[in-house]
Amino acid sequence: QVQLVESGGGLVQAGGSLRLACAASGRTFSSYAVGWFRQAPGKEREFVAVISWGGSSTYYVDSYVDSVKARFTISRDNAKNTVYLQMNNLKSEDTAVYYCAADRRPLPRTPDEYMYWGQGTQVTVSS
Repeated sequence: QVQLVESGGGLVQAGGSLRLACAASGRTFSSYAVGWFRQAPGKEREFVAVISWGGSSTYYVDSYVDSVKARFTISRDNAKNTVYLQMNNLKSEDTAVYYCAADRRPLPRTPDEYMYWGQGTQVTVSS
C-alpha cells in the first residue's frame, strides 16, 4: 500500500517556476515507478512525465507543440520517499491540477496503468 501527497502548487506568473513534490508513505516506495499527470478544467487527465523506480529512466510526453521535456524535469529521492517535478518557464496552458501516481510497472504512461494516486495540487499560471 502506498499513499501519495502532492505539494508545491500555487499561483505563478508566466515565465516563472515551481517545484512540485510527491511524498509517499510505505517502505517499498523505491519499487514503484512514479508519474505526474495533469488535468485542466473540462479536459481529460493527461500524462506529463514518469520516472523509474531507481530513477535511472525517465519519459516525458512528446505530444505538445511546446515541449514539456525542455521545461520540466522529473527526479526522485528514494531516501526521502519523494518524487519531484521541476517546472520552468511556465505558461498559461500549464494551468491544471497536477497529480502524482505510483505503480510497479516499469514506465507506465496512461492513467489506467497506475494503482495509487495522490489528491492533486493546483498550479495556476497567470499571463
